[in-house]
Amino acid sequence: MHRRHALALAGGGLAALTIRQAARAISAIAQPIEIQSPMALTQGGWLRARAMPGQVKLDGIGLPVADDGLFFTAFDRDAPPRMVLRYEPGDGGVPFELPLTIAPRAWAIEHVDTPLRPPSAGPDASFMARRKGELAQIKAARARETGAQGWRQAMVRPARGRFSGRFGSQRVYQGQPGAYHSGLDIAGAAGTPYVAPASGTVVLAATAPFTLEGHLLLLDHGMGLCSAFLHAAQLLVAEGDSVQQGQPLGLIGQTGRATGPHLHWSLTWRGSRLDPQLFLAPAG
Repeated sequence: MHRRHALALAGGGLAALTIRQAARAISAIAQPIEIQSPMALTQGGWLRARAMPGQVKLDGIGLPVADDGLFFTAFDRDAPPRMVLRYEPGDGGVPFELPLTIAPRAWAIEHVDTPLRPPSAGPDASFMARRKGELAQIKAARARETGAQGWRQAMVRPARGRFSGRFGSQRVYQGQPGAYHSGLDIAGAAGTPYVAPASGTVVLAATAPFTLEGHLLLLDHGMGLCSAFLHAAQLLVAEGDSVQQGQPLGLIGQTGRATGPHLHWSLTWRGSRLDPQLFLAPAG
């Protein structure tokens, strides 16, 4: 219920109340969390919502809230079926809880009758030393808070082409699960530009190819939401650049560990891995 409706229901009685008493009366009538649409209450999905002044938590973890009350939250690929949004008013009033039902997904699971990795195929010491440094750069970049506002936007496709790999798919090797696919693969010819699905700030631009990701680009959209683009032939932006939705970021390639030219696009939010397809605008 909107604030003006709450005032109408409370009627003239509000005139005799103090400002704090009136605020509490409104809070008792109006729902303090208003879910925005569209949203995806499913594993790998997300939602945006608006809250009245106060603190918002998801399963006990505090969420940042913008000055206009809008906030963002999301659900990992393996999120539980039930989560709770909790609103705590700043004036010490009664908290409000909004239970969320997170729909399960039928992931594409392939069972393979071979071992996950032969005993002799483990990574060598030089690879592990280099990889440790790369992972540290990725972790530090994703932890940066740039104030970007792309999290407010409906996203657009970063590149045209066939979806050649879907988020969440996984192989199980003789009963031992391998890592699931963490993003969306878009097939494309080498040298084809890809663009920003939403506005943001470049927090990592690997001019020297990483071992697995190749020319990796990380784009912070704000509120903890971050895009990663892998395997580029060339990057067209640099670390620290502010980019707008639809702006070219790089050229599709097959650097790093890739069997052919394609764009791997992944999304994370505060450590949770998300399904990029669920963020695309209806026309995307």
